[in-house]
This record gives sequence, structure tokens and C-alpha cells, in this order.
Amino acid sequence: MGLPEKQGLYDPRNEHDSCGVGFVADIKGRKSHDIVRQGLQILVNLDHRGAVGADPLMGDGAGCMIQTPDALLRDWARKTAVDLPPPGHYAVAMCFLPQDEAARKFAVKRLEHFVKVEGQKLVGWRDVPTDLTGLGKSVIEKMPVIKMAIVGRGPKLADQDAFERKILAIRKQTQNPLTDLEKKHKLPGLAQLYMPSFSSRTVVYKGLLLAPQVESFYADLRNPLCESALCLVHQRFSTNTFPSWKLAHPYRFIAHNGEINTVRGNVNWMYARRRTMESDLIGADLDKMWPIIPHGQSDTACVDNALELLVAGGYSLSHAMMMLIPEAWAGNPLMDAKRKAFYEYHAALMEPWDGPACIAFTDGRQIGATLDRNGLRPARFIVTDDDKVVMASESGVLPIADGSIVRKWRLQPGKMLLIDLEQGRIVEDEELKRTLAEAEPYEEWLKETQYKLEELSELSEPPVPAPSNDPTTLLDRQQAFGYTQEDINFFLEPMSKEPDDPIGSMGTDTPIAVLSKKPKLLYNYFKQNFAQVTNPPIDPIREELVMSLVSMIGPRPNLLGRHAGTHKRLEVSQPVLSNAELEKIRSIEELLDGAFRTATIDTTWPASEGAAGLEKALDRICVEATDCVLADRNILILSDRAVSAERVPIPALLATAAVHHYLIRRGLRTQTGLVIETGEAREVHHFCCLAGYGAEAINPYLAFETLEQLRVQNGLPQKAYEVQKNYIKAVGKGLLKVMSKMGISTYQSYCGAQIFDAVGLHSGFVEKYFTGTATTIEGAGWNEIAEETVRRHRNAYGDNPIYRTMLDPGGDYAFRLRGEDHAWTPESVAKLQHAVRGNLPDEYKAFAATINEQSERLLTIRGLMDFKWADKAIPLDEVEPAAAIVKRFATGAMSFGSISREAHTTLAIAMNRIGGKSNTGEGGEEADRFKPLPNGDSMRSAIKQVASGRFGVTAEYLVNADDLQIKMAQGAKPGEGGQLPGHK
Repeated sequence: MGLPEKQGLYDPRNEHDSCGVGFVADIKGRKSHDIVRQGLQILVNLDHRGAVGADPLMGDGAGCMIQTPDALLRDWARKTAVDLPPPGHYAVAMCFLPQDEAARKFAVKRLEHFVKVEGQKLVGWRDVPTDLTGLGKSVIEKMPVIKMAIVGRGPKLADQDAFERKILAIRKQTQNPLTDLEKKHKLPGLAQLYMPSFSSRTVVYKGLLLAPQVESFYADLRNPLCESALCLVHQRFSTNTFPSWKLAHPYRFIAHNGEINTVRGNVNWMYARRRTMESDLIGADLDKMWPIIPHGQSDTACVDNALELLVAGGYSLSHAMMMLIPEAWAGNPLMDAKRKAFYEYHAALMEPWDGPACIAFTDGRQIGATLDRNGLRPARFIVTDDDKVVMASESGVLPIADGSIVRKWRLQPGKMLLIDLEQGRIVEDEELKRTLAEAEPYEEWLKETQYKLEELSELSEPPVPAPSNDPTTLLDRQQAFGYTQEDINFFLEPMSKEPDDPIGSMGTDTPIAVLSKKPKLLYNYFKQNFAQVTNPPIDPIREELVMSLVSMIGPRPNLLGRHAGTHKRLEVSQPVLSNAELEKIRSIEELLDGAFRTATIDTTWPASEGAAGLEKALDRICVEATDCVLADRNILILSDRAVSAERVPIPALLATAAVHHYLIRRGLRTQTGLVIETGEAREVHHFCCLAGYGAEAINPYLAFETLEQLRVQNGLPQKAYEVQKNYIKAVGKGLLKVMSKMGISTYQSYCGAQIFDAVGLHSGFVEKYFTGTATTIEGAGWNEIAEETVRRHRNAYGDNPIYRTMLDPGGDYAFRLRGEDHAWTPESVAKLQHAVRGNLPDEYKAFAATINEQSERLLTIRGLMDFKWADKAIPLDEVEPAAAIVKRFATGAMSFGSISREAHTTLAIAMNRIGGKSNTGEGGEEADRFKPLPNGDSMRSAIKQVASGRFGVTAEYLVNADDLQIKMAQGAKPGEGGQLPGHK
């Protein structure tokens, strides 16, 4: 029923899906079987949004959520002589039970045990009638035993809401430790016990079914006694996942089309709140609910868990959704002050769950839908003259006459549609948000709890550490932090003059960090993820309104404390701090009468201890950080300023991630802010990594000193603060660009989101310090990272004459003597040019030999591998003919403009000769290539690309294609995944 374990290159955390979602509801709350039928019809009409596998009778999953079908259950109770309490006084647990009989009995007993312990009453078990006709063999093999547990409300509970909170505690206690219990009791499949719903208001019917099968499989849904005033449906299309019964939607509150890109960080932050979260409403039951978000779930299941917690904690459904997926507020000049204050206040409580999403939600009393701030998923709705609302991923999902439609519209970015069935009306987005924004004095609460760093008065003369302009000590420290001449020439110097992240051409022919002979910074072992498959990147230039670099420093308030928080929060407009701003934070206790108390933790270790000292130093700073938090120090500054000939700096990324995860594991992370004072960060990628592993603000002091040296040496006309301002702005733009490539809009969501893969790091090392980060290639661990750090330090403060007067050349971006290895060297380029210009086969052989030697020089991952030859050859008649094999060959999609007409046409001719396929790329193709050449060759590319909003596409172009590819991102346009500099 679930996903396979992580193995090889497969990781269950990489599951994505893109789906069809919709609902139909009676605004006046009138229950009928018609609503259920119409909901199922919507589901069938969304069938094209689903998928089938090799087994054509197995889909990716489909289902529906309806109000508890009381009449149907009363009919069952009458026939089985069960005493069913009145509506609202009983809950239905829809249970997917294990196939193994012993595991099933254990699961049933476990649920009954917690029902009893929590003072509720088990009314009975009901077998859910199902019809397996038309189900595929693989679906039936995975199918759980499906039963309903009916649980009566205990006498001590005040109302239905208290009952909902109690059954949440029962479900969590029943389900959470099952993986451990399965191993302990050797009960196969016990961990697969799953409750699609457990509520006194709603029931979920779902499974590994095709859309038309939901109604035929569940007999209840065909029964005229099955009545509801709403029906929420979902058809799943998973782009790279293993279909399973429990991964089908809807979940207990929501059905979702889209992806939450920041889910790793959101889950970490939720886990980190354990010590600081308390609720008057949930009380002692809160402890029984941990983990709030169980490990290894899909992103939708995680959002659903967060939403059910907020609703249990007393937030209304719409209020909770606005906290999880807020509209763009920080840069919106049209938003009124009260609504802005609402969002700003809640920004400190909960970081946004960011990514393209259309989420439909219901608790059985209200039903609605919301779109992410970018509106990257479709949602259209109509209202009819008989008070019905139909919402779906597209229009036309129900056959409704035009004359019956009184309103037709679509959800807009960040907006919400809410139907309140108890009030019998649609609550418009404007009214809904105005009511919530005016419900509490958020503006006053902000004045009491939130401080903006730039608005704090300066200290009389803050003790800003003066930049050391002694070139020798500056050079020593630059070398200790791995600075190269390229860092200065290609990054810092351009950023000092123009506030832009410098850009270069794509492609790299240098080895990855783990294969390099040079000591590499830890950042180089991390590769940024980017939005792909179902997930468009966003444009940080055109979409500036929805992007925000605002960061919150300091403790996070109690998430379930719905009234003015006691925790103060410090807000910075962007996360790169000048030296003066850092000193303001350091002295903030005086400025704000003790609202914040900072502690500076030294992140260096004695050089005399050598590489062996790193692990000990990491343990020390983690313990020190814990002690500081327990002593009410609510901003921690991790500082490597003490670097000297006697002190080696811990890599800043390692120190940040180690402290961040250590505090998360102890439930203390939300009680403090994390600021990094480091000489190591200088490139945009460095800041991204630090942010991704929990840094709320970063002070790159050595970059500022280097900029000042450049300003003085080069006689720049700008003042010192202007150069710093340019650099900070350039880093900010770079951060936005990286966030947008992952479809993330706010720094608050990006902070701690770990949107990286580790390449070439030891999995034990990653699991300890970068918990939850994917690593598919093993490699460097504690010893190697420590050795690289110590080697840099030794070069900086040693006697080697090479390092006495100048920085290492670097050689990452251009070939340099003493620099990084390159696959393309001046020698190999010269050989290729001679071979081509002189038509010299021997020169080409020499060129090929030079390039192929990479294997021995270990420049690439493929260079580490060799073919494993079989002991004896297999008969030729068992092998496919060459003509069949080459049909699968296809060239990469490189555009005409990127590789020239000569290369483009040559590739097309070659592919057409062997029966493969060449690709036009997004640059189109000239019409003269559609006609065959006199010798019978063809320059026509079989695969044609259509790039959105780029090149004109004619009918002639389209009919001359065997395959069409429609491109949605990763083009050369800035903000759409790529970057085409203006001068090109």
C-alpha cells in the first residue's frame, strides 16, 4: 500500500504529482444523493488528468470526500441492531487495515484500546461493501481490508469540536508508532494501517482506482441513502511515483493539485516547535499527537497534518489556510493596512508552505478552495440559479445549461473561495479576509511584538570592528577561507560596481568537489534543486510583487497561541547584514530593554589539534548553543572572526547546519534566531546554502573588507557604504533568482527548506549534520572535510612562498596554470582545431585520446566506471538488430542559435540517416530544411519544439514534425529557468 524504501537512486521524498481536483456543494446545506452523483460525475470528467500504468486497470488513485452519510449508517444500524448515537455524537473512522490477519487483529485491538483509554465508546465495526469487478490484478494484490469503526462521543466532552480534537488524539496514538511495532512484533504490513478519515463530520472514500471505478467499487456511493451537501473529488496523476492506496486524495481536510516545494523545511520547523507549542483547547492531548507530521509522507499529506493541527488548535478553516498559504502581502501597495498587519503578524507564527498549489478544503461545515500567491494552478467555478457551486481544475466538468449559470469566474492568485453551508452563503474573498483581519488588533500586537532592524535607533557609537586594511593579515584570512583571484575578479569586483549577480556561460568541465585535487569549500558539495516536471519556475523580475526577502530573527511565538504573543520578533528587510547592522543586533539588549538577548558562539578551533579537532569543535558549539537557549539567549551569533594563525574556522555551512539540526532535535530551534558572522560567504550560492540550512541573517565581514580594499586600490568613485550597498543588493537579486528557479517566493519559506542535494558527501555525515538532505553519491566525511579546512589554513599561515603575496588563481571559470583541472585544455582545443581545419585523422585521434584520458584523471563520475565484460558473448540472434537500436537515438534539444546552422543541420542529417530523431530546440527551423536534399539526405528535424511566448510557430513548421514538444520553462529568458544576457 505504501512506497518502497530508499534504495540506489530512488528516494520516496522525490514523489511529485499533478492532478485534477473539484467539488460540488449546495450553498444552503441541503443534503441529497444528487450532490454525491454530481461529484462523482466531475471525477469521471477529470479522468484525463489521471494516469494509468502498465496495468491499464490500475490508476494513480482517485476518491471523494462527503459529509457523514447519516441516513445510510442509520439503515445499517437498524439492520444490525446497533444503537447509533444522534448525528454529531458519533465519528466514522474509515480504516485501510493490513492484509495479514495477525497484523489486522493487532491494528483493530490497538484502535479499540485508545478509544477506551480516551473515554470514548466503540459503537461497532462495519464492513464497507466493495465490488472488485473491473479492478486490475495489481490493484487487488495491494488492496487493504476496508472497514469503518463507529465511535460514540464520551459524556465528558463539551461539544462536537472537542470530540474532533479527541478523535485526532486517538488516531495519532493508534498510527504513529506502527513502524516500530511492526518490527517489534514481527507483524508484516502493520505499518500500512491507515485511516483516510476519522471524523464526526466527513468520510473519505478513496483508493488505487480509476476515476470511473470509485462509484462502482464503493457500493455506499451508489446507495440513494448516501446523502451529502458537498462532494470533494480528486483524480491523481503522479509524475514519478509509485501509486498506492493511501496516497490517493482527498486527505482528511484537503485535495491538492500542485506541489509544496518547501515541504522539507516546513516539516523541520514543525518538528522544532515541539517544546514551544501549547494549546488551551487541546491541552495535554497535544503531547499524544507527536509527531504532528509523520516521516516519509507526500507533500499533500504534510499540509493536511498541519491544517488539522491548526483547526484543532482553534483557528477557523479559512484562517488556517491563510496562515499556510498566504497571498503576496509584503510588496503589495494596494493591500489595506489591517490585512497587511494580519499577514505580517502571522508570518512570525508560521513560514509559508510555498509552491504552485490549488487546494480545495472542507471540514464538512464549510468548503472552499485557495490558490498560491503566483496562481500557478487553474481553478474555475460557477454558481447556478438553484444555489449550487461547482469548482474544478477546468470548466465544463458538469453539463449545466448556460441559462442556469448566474456567475462564472476563476480563482485568482492568493484568493480564496469559501462556501459556508451553515450560513447558507458564499463568503467572498474580500469579506472573509476583512473579517479575519479586523477580528483582533493585529496592528497593535505588531507594535508590541515586532521590531524592524532598520527602524531601531543607532547606538551612540556602535563598536563596529574596523576593516583591517593591513594587506598581509587580509590576505592570510582570505586564504584561510579559500578565496581565489577568480572570486575577486569574477564576483566581488563586478558586484561592487553594479548591483547584479554576475553571470557566465553555461557548462562546466571541472571535476565535482569530491573528485577535485584542490581543497574545496563545503558549499561546492551541494547542488541546488530546481523546479521541474510539473512545476514552473517563476520570474523574479516580472513577479517582483510576490517575491520577498524579509527575514525574521529571533524566537517564534507559540503557533497555537491565538492571542497576542509574548515573544518579540526582529524583522530585517533582507538577510545580508552590514557590519553596523550586526553590531546593532549584538547590542540589542540595551536598545530594547532586554526584549532580545544575544550570545556569540566562537566557531573556530585550535590549530594545534589539527583535523581531529573539527568534530570536537562541532560538539562544543552544539552544546554551547543549547546552553545559551536554555539560558534565554534568543539570538545566537555563530562567528568565525577569531580566525588566526592559532585558530582554524569551522566551515560556516557545517556550523550552521549542525547547530540548526541539533536544536531541532531538542525542540529548541524555535526559541532562538540564528545569525551567521562569517568570512567564508561571498558568492550567491554560499548565501543560499546558509539560508537553506537555517541562517536567518548572514554577515559576510571578509567580503566587505575585500570590497573596501578593492575600492581603495582601484580608486573607485563610490563611497564605502555605496560599494557595500551594491554588493548586498546583488546578493539579494541572486537569492531571488535561485529561489524563483525552485518556484519559491519568500525567503522565510526558503530559510531551512534544504532545497539541495549533496553530491559526494558521506551519508552518515550528511544524516548527522544535514539531516534529510538527499545524497546519492558517497564520498567525503568528517576527516576529509576537516583535512581540506586545515590544508587551507596551513597554506594561509604557513611559509610557502607561493601564498605569501597573492591568492591562489582558482581556475574554476577559466584554465589557469596551478589552477583547477579542466576537461578542455588549451592543448585539447588546439588538437581539435588542427584536426578539423587540416582534415587530419591522426590529429583527431590524438584529440580523442586526450579527452578519453579523463577517465584516468578522474574528472567525471562516469570516469570512475568501466564496462563489466561478460565471460562469454551471447549469440547474435538474441540481440536486437542495429536498425532497431538506433531508432531510440535522439539528439539533445539545442537551438539553432546556440550551436550554429552547420552543427544543427549536420546532426539532423546524421539522425535521419540512421533512423533516429534530432530536435530543433526552441529556436525553430528554417523552411528550406523541410525539403529533401538532391542526394536523398534530409536536414529536417523529426522533433519540433514549441516554446511559450518565444518564436512564431507556423502550420508548415508543425506538420513537418514527427514529435511535438511544448516547452514551459528552462528557456533562455531570465526568470524562466535560464538566462540570456542582453549583449548576446
